[in-house]
Amino acid sequence: QVQLVESGGGLVQDGGSVTLSCAASGRPFGRYVAGWFRQAPGKERDFVAGINQSGSTTRYGDSVKGRFTISRDNAKNTVYLQMNSLKPEDTAVYYCAADMGIRIMSATNSYDYWGQGTQVTVSS
Repeated sequence: QVQLVESGGGLVQDGGSVTLSCAASGRPFGRYVAGWFRQAPGKERDFVAGINQSGSTTRYGDSVKGRFTISRDNAKNTVYLQMNSLKPEDTAVYYCAADMGIRIMSATNSYDYWGQGTQVTVSS
């Protein structure tokens, strides 16, 4: 079992930046692929970014490439999402997830554990 807790969300202006954190507890987090997803009201939960167990490989959704960066610190059992050049359409609840697989997957049903989410609101 892995428990995930996101933090760092809030209100940010159009063009601004924010960094989300996801702290893991339970099993060593370095065993898991980690992913960030987001869900806006009335929409499906979409893949934002993923990172492999060692941090050597990352993958991004098309809408965030070049603006968001995922990273992890396994010694701290934490994964981060640095979000730059934020737009109003980035407004959503952001979720952290963990997967015991070996590939970075974009499908929500590939992930075994989920956090409770943190709200990010980008004002225009």
